[in-house]
Amino acid sequence: MDIPRFGIPEKLADRMSMAEQHDYLRSRLTRRGVLRTSVATAAVAGAGLSTAGLAASPAQATPTVPVRRSTTQVDGSLVAPFGRHLAYGADPKTQMRVSWQVPFAVRRPYIRIGLKPWALSRKIDAEVRHLTTPVLNGGKIAAAEQFYVHAGLDRLRPGTTYYYGVGHTGFDPADPGNLGTLGTFTTAPSHAESFTFTAFGDQGVSYHALGNDQLILGQNPAFHLHAGDICYADPSGSGRETDSYDARTWDQFLAQTETVAKTVPWMVTTGNHDMEAWYSPDGYGGQNARWSLPDNGPDPVRLPGVYSFTHGNVGVIALDANDVSYEIPANLGVSDGRQTRWLDRRLGELRARHDIDFLVVFFHHCAFSTTNSHASEGGVREAWVPLFEKHQVDLVINGHNHVYERTDAIKRNAVSRKVPIGERTDPTRDGIVYVTAGGAGKSLYNFPAPDSYEGHVQDQDSVKTYHWVKGGAKETETVEWSRVRYTGYSFLAVEVRAGRQARMRVSALAESGERIDHFEIARGR
Repeated sequence: MDIPRFGIPEKLADRMSMAEQHDYLRSRLTRRGVLRTSVATAAVAGAGLSTAGLAASPAQATPTVPVRRSTTQVDGSLVAPFGRHLAYGADPKTQMRVSWQVPFAVRRPYIRIGLKPWALSRKIDAEVRHLTTPVLNGGKIAAAEQFYVHAGLDRLRPGTTYYYGVGHTGFDPADPGNLGTLGTFTTAPSHAESFTFTAFGDQGVSYHALGNDQLILGQNPAFHLHAGDICYADPSGSGRETDSYDARTWDQFLAQTETVAKTVPWMVTTGNHDMEAWYSPDGYGGQNARWSLPDNGPDPVRLPGVYSFTHGNVGVIALDANDVSYEIPANLGVSDGRQTRWLDRRLGELRARHDIDFLVVFFHHCAFSTTNSHASEGGVREAWVPLFEKHQVDLVINGHNHVYERTDAIKRNAVSRKVPIGERTDPTRDGIVYVTAGGAGKSLYNFPAPDSYEGHVQDQDSVKTYHWVKGGAKETETVEWSRVRYTGYSFLAVEVRAGRQARMRVSALAESGERIDHFEIARGR
């Protein structure tokens, strides 16, 4: 029997993409008076700051799905902002995006910044993105009303540390009693210099996730890359309208992450658990409401997790692998090839720049992994790996599999050069090393072969595994490229050196702080 779930017959839902499911529900429920849609059009007001040459940038329109607006009226002095998180703009030398959350509607939210904590600017207006989630799917989707606030700061000074405070009518961060709520951020330098960045994926809300955050803060990173599956408000990750969902998990996540993300730009991309199907467009309306990311990708609204930025001598590209995933096809082909064409063009532009030594690409689904849970994504191998090799990408970082795994240097899906722990590799001749850093905090997966990591090396000549092919089937394969495997919580720390001896030292650290892998990338050495 074809039982309707969430208003869509089950067999029909199985054949529909996420966009088709959303359009189906929109047309049906609108006629029934249940679904209403609006677009948040508030913009950050332009304002100058004489001490920093600062201006606030317009915020992009963000689709939302509201129901009945809250009538709760709360004194602004009783409402404290929380969940602060930073992100670079398209130019990290001069742009920073500051985002936060308030539990209730407030009047006139704003940000103040300055070079000293006691010398903050006048109030710079911020944008509120109101996201409403109704009770749906027989109560499996919980009701939530959330208020996310964003301020885009432009014309900042390169390589400069700023103090900032966020507030609203009734709560002024410049008041003496609120100075403890101030945060700081540092813009990227105007010239290449040594720095560290960190990375992981598949975080969620847990003690392990919180512990990893604190270890990351101890690395003093310039920025952090989050390879998707950010908070797991949607635990199924299938990208279907019939998924259960609890938007309130985001409140917990942003509060958990604030200790580090209020200081370190938290550069996220989109995983399968981040396709929150209720929100238009294509399940990314929630992502648009909660994050302000660089807007230089092929479509900032429909593909919010696709963008690029440069920091010093490193060019970074974020991709949305849902667009090419054979395993989880809810958004397969959502960009109609635009993302892949943009990737080819952008990699070429960055590789042609004389001030860029290294190219780093991060996204969710693994190009090369051997776990029993997800293994490798054939769609990524087909669409993007040839472009990585064409432009000699130096490092690819993935999540999706909740473990740490690192390959040898790979060309054309095979080992081009073995890279044991502690060794150096040259992408100009050896190929590309792929790292799965999915041990950020969610429950761990396992491998079909023994763990093998620093201090506990158990090399395997080959590992029997599989990859996903078009149509959602698994194709078995025996591979020789699985060099390091670690079943534990961990993250990646990359030390970048500039100049004639430019190199990247890549280390994987367990939640105990113990190093489980390290290797070095140097071009033309």
